[in-house]
Amino acid sequence: MPSPAPNSPDAPDSPASAPLSASANPSAADVGTQWAAHHPGLDTSPMELIGLLKHATGLLNRSVEPLYAGAPLTAPELDMLIPLRHATEPFIARSLAERLGLSRAGVSKTLGRLEQRGFIARTPNPADRRAALVTITEAGAKAVDELFPRQLSVETGLLHGLGEDREWVTEALRRLVAAMEARADRG
Repeated sequence: MPSPAPNSPDAPDSPASAPLSASANPSAADVGTQWAAHHPGLDTSPMELIGLLKHATGLLNRSVEPLYAGAPLTAPELDMLIPLRHATEPFIARSLAERLGLSRAGVSKTLGRLEQRGFIARTPNPADRRAALVTITEAGAKAVDELFPRQLSVETGLLHGLGEDREWVTEALRRLVAAMEARADRG
């Protein structure tokens, strides 16, 4: 019987068979090198940047999660209400989806839940019967006013370590978003 390949799950000292510890956690560059070795020609260049974005998003979500334990809103619901809070005109769901970078179906579903709980109101749009006008209710405004400052406080703490680099990071992320939006718009 032939011995297992060195990196197969059946190999005695294979990374796949060994338990992962924090120190054994491979970097994006290591993982990219592994993928390139097994799939020559595969472009692994996005892995480091996308991995860092996902990691930052995970850290943000984990940090604000305690704020929503027992709160009347979830974090995604608050994100939906924030643009409505000080809006001078009603929104339509499509505009919210575009502004937040979310799918129309997901926005519609979230708006439905918010409407059922009295945080928003939807009224017929006289200019387009297919698109309702969305406004925040007094209960929705109160929930935003209670939760959003607390979330901002957590976010301020997370970004504190950036110091003077904060402007540079913000500009780099603006460029990233613009490039991604341009590509997404092309389909």
